[in-house]
Amino acid sequence: LQDRREPGRAGCLGVPVTAKLELLQRTGSFKARGAAAKLLALDDAERAAGVVAVSGGNHGIAVAVMAGALGVAATVVMPRSAPARAVDIARGAGADVRLTEDMAGAFALMNRLRDEGVTLLHPFDDPIVLAGQGTVGLELADDAGELTDVLVSIGGGALISGVAAALRARRPGVRVWGVETEGAQAMSQALAKGGPVEVPLSSIVTTLSAPTVSQLTYDHVTALVSDVLVVSDAEAVRGTLELAEHAKVWAEPAAGCLLPAARRVIERVGGDARLGLVLCGGNATVADVTTWAGRFGV
Repeated sequence: LQDRREPGRAGCLGVPVTAKLELLQRTGSFKARGAAAKLLALDDAERAAGVVAVSGGNHGIAVAVMAGALGVAATVVMPRSAPARAVDIARGAGADVRLTEDMAGAFALMNRLRDEGVTLLHPFDDPIVLAGQGTVGLELADDAGELTDVLVSIGGGALISGVAAALRARRPGVRVWGVETEGAQAMSQALAKGGPVEVPLSSIVTTLSAPTVSQLTYDHVTALVSDVLVVSDAEAVRGTLELAEHAKVWAEPAAGCLLPAARRVIERVGGDARLGLVLCGGNATVADVTTWAGRFGV
């Protein structure tokens, strides 16, 4: 993002930017934080029962890898639209991966396995998982310079909820903005309707494709987040390519979507903004991004 002729200024945004590189986190996304926090909090009976998680990709990878490291049996349920690489990594880490036709079916199977006695490791409807993801916000508060606005992608909402809670506690004046893609708009629809609602899913960005947010994450976003912006899949893919060119980092579209949203934030708050971008993950293959770029003509 940096314009090397003027250190500290973002060449593609025109304002100072600090990027939180969660795509360099173990398992390739922030999800390792919440998964590890929840697994370490389980009692002996819950560990013995094994865990089940539903995922569009990154949560499944994180649960599989961290459960394997801690000796806990894991079942990961993913829709068939999930990236093949995510399925392969989860299986390679020792998880029992179950594929369903769509994300709604994945959540239904997860709930059925929970009812049969398997311990649920929910991607966003769990205060321990939310707190684990919130450590991203603590690190931003401790390590970043002066920020006016922080942008965070939203799937089910645990990352933005945790980041907003931690960051606003440390830096009360910072504005936090959520970003979704069209066809994965569970939080913006919840805000429009006054509470969590089921939404149809059509975005290519499976890692943001939750069929609904939870009351827990909805309440956090309502209290702590300035607004939720929605960008197109094409804009998200273009953002991924811009991050590769300008920042020299390989992000997935769930993080690439922050760039077009950042431009809208700058239009709203003015050119004196100092932005923080939480680049949530980098688990998209070159082939995937190339295919999407060709589809959208970007």
